[in-house]
Amino acid sequence: MDEEDPSIFQPEDHRAAFIFTPAATAPTAGTATTPSRSAKRRRVAVAATGSSKKKRQQQRGATPLEDEQNHTTGGAGLEFPRLLGGKEGEGAARLREELFEGAWGALEGRIQDVLRKVNGNTLNEVSAFVKRAGEEAKDKIPAGFIITGPNLASQDLLFEQLAETLGKGSGGARVVRLRAAEAPNLKAALKKIIREAATGGEDTEEAEVSVGQDGRKYLNYDLEALHVSLKMQGSRQVVVAFQDSEAFDNGLLMDLIALFHSWHDRIQFSVFFGIATSVELFQARLLKSTARCLYGAQFDVVQAGSVLETVFKTAVAGNQSVLRIGPSLLRSLVDRQQDQVAGIQVFISSLKYAYMCHFYANPLSISLADETRLSRELLQPEYFEAVRTLPSFQSDVETAVEAGQLSRAKSLLQNDEELFTYIVEERRAQKAYLSQLLRSLHLLTATGLLSSTFTDLYISALDQGIDVSSETFPVVESIRKLGAKEIIILVEKLQEAIQTGSVELDLPGWADDAKDLMTALSEIHTTIDSLSEKAKTSRKPLKSKYTTHGKVLRTTVVAQKVQLSHDTATLTDQDKAFTAAIDRLTDLASEHIESEPLADIPLHETWVYDSKSPYRDVFIPRPGTTFERALGRPHDYLSCACCGAGAEGTVAATYPTTAILYRLYQEAGALINVADLWTSYYALVGDESEVGLEERTALVHFYRGLAEMKALGFVKQSKKKADHVAKVKWL
Repeated sequence: MDEEDPSIFQPEDHRAAFIFTPAATAPTAGTATTPSRSAKRRRVAVAATGSSKKKRQQQRGATPLEDEQNHTTGGAGLEFPRLLGGKEGEGAARLREELFEGAWGALEGRIQDVLRKVNGNTLNEVSAFVKRAGEEAKDKIPAGFIITGPNLASQDLLFEQLAETLGKGSGGARVVRLRAAEAPNLKAALKKIIREAATGGEDTEEAEVSVGQDGRKYLNYDLEALHVSLKMQGSRQVVVAFQDSEAFDNGLLMDLIALFHSWHDRIQFSVFFGIATSVELFQARLLKSTARCLYGAQFDVVQAGSVLETVFKTAVAGNQSVLRIGPSLLRSLVDRQQDQVAGIQVFISSLKYAYMCHFYANPLSISLADETRLSRELLQPEYFEAVRTLPSFQSDVETAVEAGQLSRAKSLLQNDEELFTYIVEERRAQKAYLSQLLRSLHLLTATGLLSSTFTDLYISALDQGIDVSSETFPVVESIRKLGAKEIIILVEKLQEAIQTGSVELDLPGWADDAKDLMTALSEIHTTIDSLSEKAKTSRKPLKSKYTTHGKVLRTTVVAQKVQLSHDTATLTDQDKAFTAAIDRLTDLASEHIESEPLADIPLHETWVYDSKSPYRDVFIPRPGTTFERALGRPHDYLSCACCGAGAEGTVAATYPTTAILYRLYQEAGALINVADLWTSYYALVGDESEVGLEERTALVHFYRGLAEMKALGFVKQSKKKADHVAKVKWL
């Protein structure tokens, strides 16, 4: 019998067949027959399924997130797309993903260590105060006044670390972080304090907090419920941190303090206030009777600018940073931190986004891998073609052609093997460049001759390079103005910086690599020290030709006119020797404190991310501008001939309904009559127009477009007139 064509519909195709197994012949648990009902369809098996899933994850060492990712990718675990038009190999895409995870994971760990160390002294003082105040405060409430400065965004990190520090251990205090927005009144504040203190900040049903051990029920804003809960848990100490205390209502603060004081014999309350101004101004807001209930101490924290500087050295400029952020993007990040008074977490998130963008979207980022992992077999011809399109590579080839190295330029353009060797060599040159850059910056900051911060110096060095005789780095001019004692101190600072290096930059000392420099500095130190002793003996000040003391004012009379001019005073042999020592020191500075601009380094695009466009779209979004452009020029987004029919500044009937209503919206006043708006719209798209919509169909489109305008935030219902809508102004 011929086989039936599967494309032909059969009458039995729509029928379902059910097979029932009698109970007497049902398979046992150990037999392999027809599978039973799926476990995930039954509620009773949820816990077992979850535990077995967790057991499988523990056996293979995978986290729930990793397990979910492996499931969605068919077990491959590859989340990054294959670039180069889909021609990138799977191994290269996987390597980019591993490089991102490894680079950012290590960097995030160092950042967290820095953040813990920054507020370490303050946290230790606060912990000691809480322990000490329990004995000294007696019948008063221990109160800590933490002066955080005007940057309120930096308080999140501090109070998060404070809650973690005070809540450590089994006998740790229950810490409740309270913000003004979360406590508009006394009842809401008590609810949050009781819920978080009783449950340890976990998401637990409020009913569990309000029921005692004997089954007695309490109101969720009654401190008796908290007292019973803490008694059951064997704890008494509760710390309430008012993160933005100056935003709280005065009456609310005084009521809470009075209530805490009345319960102090049963619950050991401690309070902390984040203060942006001063303790005196905060105390002036409280009644004297309320202030007498507090046993206070003041704590000063590290300011946000210092925290940013420290994190910048570790995360951006540090020697272990795999990816470098370009000067243009870095300047945008730093300016936003200062202009918008953003917290340090925003800066860290921006860095992570930059890392993700580089490794996710740049196929050349695999060149950041070690030489052992970056093999020739991993790179396909499309990779080398992408390298040849880089501006820095093209500039290097043009330089080789101008220098007469035609064979080298030709081999780089035509031979992939030669280009691979070139990539490996430039990777080594990149490490040498970064080492020289960090050493020069460390010496610049060690001298103390420049008033700029390390962040500004680093950005300027990447953008312009380092030249100690330029206006950006006027080190030579500053050295020439120093006296003998100041020169000796400067030389000692340079020697110490070379020997010790920098812990923040993860830069080891390089005295062994700079033996000639250390010897020259020692000779300069000995020479100037000897000249200073001779100057003391002769009681003549030691000066150089660069100081103002080495110049005299000369007066000349020519044709009965007086002319004034500066002339160099006569220098002694000691002064000439001092001038020679200064010249030698400036020559050493010019030779060893130098660096090229980042743009002059070949293949810097592979290890530098300097694109501001995606960063602005994500961290500085402009939804108002985007919506207005999309509605005003829909053909730019839809790319259709019908939407491009309207001339510039006019509206076409073929536009989307929302775009038409937006044009009419722009021509109206603050209040828009909906009936007039409908009349104008229908006159444009009605039967006599090129669209020719029926009235009922047009009305449906009109209401839908008006609803979209309201959802986008352009109009709202007017309270003055029921048949009008009001414009909403975008900020």
